[in-house]
Amino acid sequence: MSLDAKFDHLDARFGEIEREMAGERLGREAFARLAREYSDLKPVVEVIRALRAARSEEAGLEEILADGSSDAEMREIAEAERDAVAEKIAALGREVRVLLLPKDAADEANVILELRAGTGGEEACLFAGDLFRMYQRYAALHGWRVEILSASESDLGGFKELIANVSGAGVFRRLKYESGVHRVQRVPETEGGGRIHTSAATVAVLPEPEDVEIEINEADLRIDVYRSSGPGGQSVNTTDSAVRITHLPTGLVVTQQDEKSQHKNKAKALKVLRARLYDIERERADAERAAARKGQVGTGDRSERIRTYNFPQGRVTDHRINLTLYKLDLVLAGEALDELIEPLIAEDQASRLAALEGAPE
Repeated sequence: MSLDAKFDHLDARFGEIEREMAGERLGREAFARLAREYSDLKPVVEVIRALRAARSEEAGLEEILADGSSDAEMREIAEAERDAVAEKIAALGREVRVLLLPKDAADEANVILELRAGTGGEEACLFAGDLFRMYQRYAALHGWRVEILSASESDLGGFKELIANVSGAGVFRRLKYESGVHRVQRVPETEGGGRIHTSAATVAVLPEPEDVEIEINEADLRIDVYRSSGPGGQSVNTTDSAVRITHLPTGLVVTQQDEKSQHKNKAKALKVLRARLYDIERERADAERAAARKGQVGTGDRSERIRTYNFPQGRVTDHRINLTLYKLDLVLAGEALDELIEPLIAEDQASRLAALEGAPE
């Protein structure tokens, strides 16, 4: 199908949806389905219509310039407007191609956010805590909800490991670019000589599947219960409430002990397991994405990094797009994180668009 034919199809479908939604016989579920499709199509159709209007305007200007009977003033005006209209057409053409790029099916999913201290000992644990608070603040700014599923604290109040659920509109679409090794350069609280240390923490952002997407066979699970070893109320430490689930086919192990209830711990552990299994399925289906994710997350060594947070210079550098912001405090407050994420989204769109346009018909 040619691009213009696709434009015709989308415009016609948009009109159909408008007429169907205006009808009186739609049930609640049918109306909700059409409303979602309408919401998805509206920005695309608006750009298509603007592009076609600009093309029509350009054709009119070309007619004036080609008409030998046009007066000099009219031709001068048409000449001046032609370049501006051509630039507008080019910009709208690129915009509509981006809008038509295949969408990641998981973009609207909630996520399981996993942070782990890497190289750097106690300082890496403190940095993992800083990163988690950054995501908490960023989530609050976007109206998302954050729930800690499990956490292993370090001696100074950082985190050796923390797993959280982040839910809301378009969470994975934005946070998926955070997967990787994050490096920090600063004078640690544990350093008495004032020397700058380099530490690292890893971030993994896993889309949380709907329950129907990943089916887990109970026969594939080994579930062990044991007494919690962490801090908590009396019943936490005196009953077998902690749960360890091993997925036998893959060897994945998830433990959960933060709740007093064994049932609640099992439910949380299954949620994390389901997200990890879903991510494995996504990686199997998309080998390129698998290579990119593994390359980003790496081993937690500070030399494998996607982003550096340099406290002495007050800067944050994203090494994937060579972008540096001298807004460290605002980034860690979540307020300027979009200034890193938006260019990453644009870069991803540009690379996918280039691959699509370079592919044979």
